Amino acid sequence: MTPYLTYVWRPVSGGRHAFAAGDRERPREDEVTAFCGALAAAAELHDRTELDWIREESCMECWRLIAAGLRGGTVPWSGS
Repeated sequence: MTPYLTYVWRPVSGGRHAFAAGDRERPREDEVTAFCGALAAAAELHDRTELDWIREESCMECWRLIAAGLRGGTVPWSGS
């Protein structure tokens, strides 16, 4: 496993989800997929306030997939 961070938590519409760390670099108009399969605009990974972090609940499915080492059936740190 890589020693570098491979995922980030971000509050987006509908909850706080885990996304691949590289998704932060995607163009704002792109759509990104959380570990659980939830879709969000890449712009949402940046345009959030402190209140959004407080109000949004963490996605338990993202937690389960991270704990199992999976991302929608793939290993997140493998780049697949």
